Amino acid sequence: MNEITNNPIKCALALEALKDVIDPEIGLNVVDLGLIYQVDFDEENSKINTVFTLTTQFCPMGESITEAVKRALENAFPLMEVDLELTFDPAWNQEMISEAGINFLNQ
Repeated sequence: MNEITNNPIKCALALEALKDVIDPEIGLNVVDLGLIYQVDFDEENSKINTVFTLTTQFCPMGESITEAVKRALENAFPLMEVDLELTFDPAWNQEMISEAGINFLNQ
């Protein structure tokens, strides 16, 4: 996983919370799938800025996954506003799956 962040400690907490968000079609969490690209913390404005993607632009569960990502971050950081940016640049590919994710999928 190669997430970009301006606060590694809070990012680790955010990623731990996001491991509860499962892509229902694949059965793997969004972190180990490599869908989370960036998690930055704007302390001055009490915001979490998160850049993420989906496995495809036409993911039928995209709206559900997006809402679950937002909820997970809101629950983990209740005093902060969550700002999500969905991107497809770079496009997701299977090489983005973590080693733990590969092990899970190979079970």
